[in-house]
Amino acid sequence: MPVSPPLRNSLALCIGLLAGAEASADDLFVGSTDLPPVLTATRLKQSPAEVPGSVSVLDRELIRASGARELSELLRLVPGMLVVSDGNLTTVNYHGSNAAQARRLQVLVDGRSVYHPGFARVDWSDIPVAIEDIERIEVFRGPNTVSYGANALMAVINIITRAPRDAHGTRLKITRGQRGIADWYASQGEGWQTGDLRLSLSGWQDDGFDRDRDGEEVRDDRRLNRLNLRVQQELGHSQSLDWQLALKEGTSQAPNSYEKSVFPIAAQPAEQDDAADVRARDYATSLRWNLDLAPDHRLYVQSSLQHWERLREWRACEAQIAFSPQLHQLWSLSPDYVRRLGRNLRRGIMTPPDGSAEQEALAGQVIDQALATVDPRTGTLAHSCGLINEDTREDRFDLELQDTLSLSDDLRLVSGLSYRHDRADSETYLGGNLSKDIGRAFGQFEWHPDRHWLLQGGAMLEHDSSAGESLSPRLALNYLLTPAHSLRAVYSEAVRSPDMFENDADWGYRVRDLRPAALGQGEAWYFAHARGRGDLEQEHMRSRELGYNGHFADIGLRVDVKLFHDEITNLISETLTLEEFMPSNANTLRLRGAETEVDWRLTARDRLRLGHARLELDASYPKDQDVSPRHSGSAGWLRDWGRGWSSTLFYYGADALNEYRFERLDLRLAKRLPLASSQLELAGVLQQRLDDEPLGWSDNNYDARQVFWLTAELEF
Repeated sequence: MPVSPPLRNSLALCIGLLAGAEASADDLFVGSTDLPPVLTATRLKQSPAEVPGSVSVLDRELIRASGARELSELLRLVPGMLVVSDGNLTTVNYHGSNAAQARRLQVLVDGRSVYHPGFARVDWSDIPVAIEDIERIEVFRGPNTVSYGANALMAVINIITRAPRDAHGTRLKITRGQRGIADWYASQGEGWQTGDLRLSLSGWQDDGFDRDRDGEEVRDDRRLNRLNLRVQQELGHSQSLDWQLALKEGTSQAPNSYEKSVFPIAAQPAEQDDAADVRARDYATSLRWNLDLAPDHRLYVQSSLQHWERLREWRACEAQIAFSPQLHQLWSLSPDYVRRLGRNLRRGIMTPPDGSAEQEALAGQVIDQALATVDPRTGTLAHSCGLINEDTREDRFDLELQDTLSLSDDLRLVSGLSYRHDRADSETYLGGNLSKDIGRAFGQFEWHPDRHWLLQGGAMLEHDSSAGESLSPRLALNYLLTPAHSLRAVYSEAVRSPDMFENDADWGYRVRDLRPAALGQGEAWYFAHARGRGDLEQEHMRSRELGYNGHFADIGLRVDVKLFHDEITNLISETLTLEEFMPSNANTLRLRGAETEVDWRLTARDRLRLGHARLELDASYPKDQDVSPRHSGSAGWLRDWGRGWSSTLFYYGADALNEYRFERLDLRLAKRLPLASSQLELAGVLQQRLDDEPLGWSDNNYDARQVFWLTAELEF
């Protein structure tokens, strides 16, 4: 893989400095690196130098200092991670690919996947976890199907919440600011002799973007409320239970219009539904039993149950001819023929286009129906308005057994089995209910032949009732110059299974309560409909990585450098719309580049954090190419000024975020005030855009380039 001279020279310099320190290396092998272990990479606790890949860790201090109100904003701190908003829907991609449909990240909350089974998505604003409850976020930047199964294709984001034992007491927080920002948070932590509890309630609200590309007001307000309960209970010296419950309800505004059909329409905006909001109701619960069989042998069993509900019924208007049974039948024969017929009607041509005898006969009937519905006053096709149902419900049950065993000081094994049942229900998108079952067996080893070399390998065998069997291997070799400095070479393969909607869609709108009746019908099918192929194959990724990870403890500096070359085949890239529903495995994506992450505690009061990604991408599908910037990154300075004052300054930038430049400065200033046995913190956050571009999509525009909010937080 070609490497640019500056990157090659930087890597060589780091290696040279370490090699020059060989004489004192023995001293560094005594003691620890004073860095928290990484948990996400292999399911084993590992020091950062031992991990078979690059891991970004966003710790509690960094999360708090960022001032971020939502999870997706925190991920701008991760090299190569791209955050794009489409109204109030946010997508997060690692290394690009189609911005509208981010399908290739596995996202976990305390080990529980929140990746939706039916529609291959993560609703970032709807994850039922408050930022204030997060202890740390680990982002494994690379494929990790070997640890977490299909859909961990490009990266894994593991959100680790705060243990109840660390959250005793009461915490209250309120946030108010411009753009309708109105957040609140309250938590209570209690402990007893053998256990601990943390309960939190939170709310989140803002008005979203101000205007679209035409200067019209955007309907993208968001509001949600959350409840989180976590209880940890000791059952003796070798057993414990960890129970969690998460609830969320909220509403998100949605546009009161839609992509109109190929036919002329006479509906006025006032005749459409202004209350076309999406109501969300989610819950999740999990129970984990931990058992220490011996000091070097640990077992756990975890089960979880999740439910996602998105409810939307709204009134929209369309030309009456769009509800013609003959047109519905004609679409089944040839969507392209219907498009040609629509073009003729718009031009006033009232003869069927050339086609088969059956097509021309049906088209003749459609033309007669269209002529019968022409409004004599306007000369346009008459329209009807009716109720559209876009409700979706998704469920998941997951059961997992994991065994961790240390055979010696030099050899550790982790293995396990899991079973998952996924179900999705949507009259409109799936034609009813769909379900699938997934069984997994996984195993990984970590072997130290000597103090310098570390060999790691493993595989995940997965059986998906809809996609068949797959095997995802990984092999990694780390050379430990010291316990805190290592070079690594990694080869891995990963897969992503098509989701239920991509593969088995039965997408069609049955419009009810039509007013006036359309062609004599009070309820009818909209003419356009789509069906999935049912034979899509899994996407397949091959990844090669070289890297360096080092911790210079004397100066508080941590560095990670990654060089990568990835290739994805059988890629499903097409944007799926009702009138253009043609998913395929015909696409490929090749990625190569370099990432650097630096975390430097300059002094006891100063911390610098830098991240940069350089990406070269070759995509067969244009929309995969468009979203990916050649350069992106962040830079931050955290400062404790003393006397309770602190500040944070962050810069975020990307040279082309879905073809639009993105640059922003975030400044947070905070003051902590002791109040008897309590602590009050007052903070202000100012975000200033340095560019004059829409945010990711042409409709995402603000009237002002800056936004400000204030936060007051009381702990006692």
